[in-house]
Amino acid sequence: MKTIVFVFLYMIICSVQIYSISADELNLNAKAAVIMDAESGKILYGKSKDQKMPNASTTKILTCLYILEHCDIEKKAKVSKNAAIQPKVRLGVREGESYKVKDLLYGLMLESYNDCAVVLAEYAAGSVEKFEKRVNQLAGKLGASNTHFVTPNGLDGTDKNGRHETTAQDLAKIMASCIKNQHFLEITQAKQHTFTDDSGKRRFTCNNHNALLSTMQGAISGKTGYTSKAGYCYVGAVKQKNMTMTLSVLASGWPPHKTYKWNDVRKLVQYATDHYEKREIVADTSKIKEIYVKDGLKQKVLLKTGNLKVSFLVKKTDQIKVESILPSYVDAPVKKGQKIGEIRYLVNGKSQKAIPVYTKQNIKRKDYWYYFEKIIQRFTLTRECAMIKQIR
Repeated sequence: MKTIVFVFLYMIICSVQIYSISADELNLNAKAAVIMDAESGKILYGKSKDQKMPNASTTKILTCLYILEHCDIEKKAKVSKNAAIQPKVRLGVREGESYKVKDLLYGLMLESYNDCAVVLAEYAAGSVEKFEKRVNQLAGKLGASNTHFVTPNGLDGTDKNGRHETTAQDLAKIMASCIKNQHFLEITQAKQHTFTDDSGKRRFTCNNHNALLSTMQGAISGKTGYTSKAGYCYVGAVKQKNMTMTLSVLASGWPPHKTYKWNDVRKLVQYATDHYEKREIVADTSKIKEIYVKDGLKQKVLLKTGNLKVSFLVKKTDQIKVESILPSYVDAPVKKGQKIGEIRYLVNGKSQKAIPVYTKQNIKRKDYWYYFEKIIQRFTLTRECAMIKQIR
């Protein structure tokens, strides 16, 4: 019986070990990949994360974000000849037609239509070239410093500043900004969207091709991509175990290996949730309520701090410590709101966050007039005592 129990427990332990992936065991198909904490920007895992590479239709997340932030999505956009001749995959817009900007965004993100991207770019900036200049500026503001886009749809291209490319890390940064936009989430989470052109004569239905939305717990957004140069690509966002993570995989196989990218994404998410966790730490305030004041009219001054409840995304093996950095006393005069120290949060001995400690009140210094007044008071008291003795 003991042998059976031992074997059973051993099997359980082994099964847990199998599902805990180490960084060295990921074995990704992708040539470059990243998974990042969307809130802090902390990289949880990276493979060739700063290598510049073509990224196909994952480009469209930045095109979508720019339109949402700078355009009225209820207005109409007219189709140019340039937009109408874009290669597949395309909606099939015709020169001279008009479409609601909002509908074109669904075509852009759900079906990855290349012609929708060009219509939107020309609507927003007058031309693809002007639009890409603005989009690259936006990428820079988002911290995507290794990104240079030439086309709004992700088709391979080159201009005087270089070829169309980005990095796995930059894509994860861009997605972290995208998911803060509620309209972006509504569009990318829609299973289907039906609309017509402005005349009402042509009707279209777009279906969402992000398989992870229905097959991965916590998947909240994403965009696929493929060109012969870029291979299969994906950028997305996932919420699991109180963590919001953005991720990207570039060059994750070529035909017929269309599913490699999904396997890579699952490995990235499993690695992150196996090795990282959110911890909430609250500092003990019992020792920082007041401090001695040297040469002050009051012996002690009350103290105050900001919110001492801090959340950290750390490895499960990390050690977190909180320490108070305060002097033994403070010299008078003391001004209300004067910083005198801080509460430090350390992870593995390194300071990660500091909360200032301030004084809560004004306290004057014991100056010449203070001592003069004390002398007068003592003299008066001595004289009064002498008079009382005489009367007795």
